[in-house]
Amino acid sequence: MIITLTLNPAFDLHVTLPSFSVGKEHHAQTVTRSIGGKGINTSRALKENGIDNLALILSGQENESEFLKGLEAEKLLFKVFSCEGRIRENITVHTDKGEETRLSFAGFSCSKALLEQIEKEIPPHATVTFSGSLPQGITESEATAFLLRLKRKGARLVLDSKSLSLASIKEIQPWLIKPNAEEVQTYCNASTIEEIKVAALKLHQAEIDNVLVSLGEEGALLASAGTLFYGNAPKIKVRSTIGAGDSMIAGFLADEVPPEGRLKTAIAYGSAACLTEGTAPPSPDDIHALLPQIQIQ
Repeated sequence: MIITLTLNPAFDLHVTLPSFSVGKEHHAQTVTRSIGGKGINTSRALKENGIDNLALILSGQENESEFLKGLEAEKLLFKVFSCEGRIRENITVHTDKGEETRLSFAGFSCSKALLEQIEKEIPPHATVTFSGSLPQGITESEATAFLLRLKRKGARLVLDSKSLSLASIKEIQPWLIKPNAEEVQTYCNASTIEEIKVAALKLHQAEIDNVLVSLGEEGALLASAGTLFYGNAPKIKVRSTIGAGDSMIAGFLADEVPPEGRLKTAIAYGSAACLTEGTAPPSPDDIHALLPQIQIQ
C-alpha cells in the first residue's frame, strides 16, 4: 500500500504576467487557484496512472471546506486530520519568459498529538512518502521520532523534505530520498556534477537504499544496489515545473522493477509533469511517449 503524507498543505495560486518587476504594479492576465502539497502531487500522479494510494493530510479548520471540495473533485482517496488555524497560500508568478517567482505564507500550527493520530492510520509494511515542509508546532525531532516508529512497523520510507537535516535523514535511514542538486550541495558541499555523483554514492553507503538526485534538464542520478545510474532528461517544452519532483517519486514507486527501470520511469513521470499546467499530474500518454527518449547508463 502506498500512503502519501502532506503535513503542511497549501492553496496554490498561479498568476500569469508578461513580465514581473519588484516595486511595480502588475495586472494579471490569468489567475488559477488549486489545492496543493507535495504529497498530494504524488497522489495525483499515482492516481492519474492507475496506481492506488491513500493521501493523509493535516488541515486548518478555518478554510478547510474549500480544500476538501478540491480533494473530492479530483476523486483522490484521502483522510484529513484537522487543527485550529488556516491552510497556507502560495502564490507563483509566471512570466512570458518562463520565469517563476513564488511567495509562500505561513499556515496553521498543530501539535505532535496529530502525528500520533496519523500513525494509527498507517498499516505495517506500507510505503510512506514524507514530503514537503513541517507545519508550525511540530519539530524536526518529533517528526524524526514519528518516522522511526513507522520504520519499526516495517514501513518503506520515502523522504523529500527540507525540514529534515542530513543528520536526521542518516538516523532514519529511509528506503528512498529525492534531493535536487541544490539540496545535495547543502548536504554534502557538492557543486559540480562529479562531486554530486560522489555525494550520492556516499549517501547510499550511509544505509539509504536509494538516492535519487534530480538534475532538472540534465536528467537524474540514482545511487542504488551499490551502483550509480544516470538517465538523461528528454527534450520537452516546459509549461510548469511545479510538482515535477513529486511526480518523479510517483514514477519511482510505479513498478517493482530493478533500479535502472525505476530511474527511467521516474524521469518520464517528472518530465511529463512539466508538460502540464500548474499542479496537473503527468498523463499516461505523455509518459509512454517520453520513455523511449530516456537512456540509462
